[in-house]
Amino acid sequence: FMTSPRMALMGLILSAVAFTFSACQPAHPGLQHVPTDIDASTTCSLDGMTLADYPGPKAQILYAGQAKPTFFCDTVEMFHAVLRPEQVKAIDAVFVQDMGQADWVKPQGRWIDAKTAFYVHGSKRAGSMGPTIVSFAVKANADKFASENGGKVFKFADITPEMADLCGGGMPDSKM
Repeated sequence: FMTSPRMALMGLILSAVAFTFSACQPAHPGLQHVPTDIDASTTCSLDGMTLADYPGPKAQILYAGQAKPTFFCDTVEMFHAVLRPEQVKAIDAVFVQDMGQADWVKPQGRWIDAKTAFYVHGSKRAGSMGPTIVSFAVKANADKFASENGGKVFKFADITPEMADLCGGGMPDSKM
């Protein structure tokens, strides 16, 4: 039978939405994954920056079939990778640092499940790439941080691709 262009488009949109949400689901549910601590040689997968040299929350993604995590020097980069429609790799786990416990200038350890964390977006505190999305294990710590530094508290599912802007708050050069 024939389908209308509208029905075909609707099917394509629904498939894309289902695929996007499945990218955030564990590829191997039931497996227990643990975060990997950073050291002096750990670098960001996007820009090669050494994580230990920069302030603010860090993130890591363990993709299915990958023995070692992919590190990000900022949570904004992690959200950018996870929330974009072109994200096609299956994800086993995502971890962020609990900034209610970690030192801002030299955050070490304090890894938590990114999907259960609370996030502050729009604060005046800068991470390694400028404006950041600050991660917390406890909502009260996120609320306190937002009241002291500005911003609004969100859950993982409420962070949008538009909030994960990699421009660092700057305007793109339109003259290129």
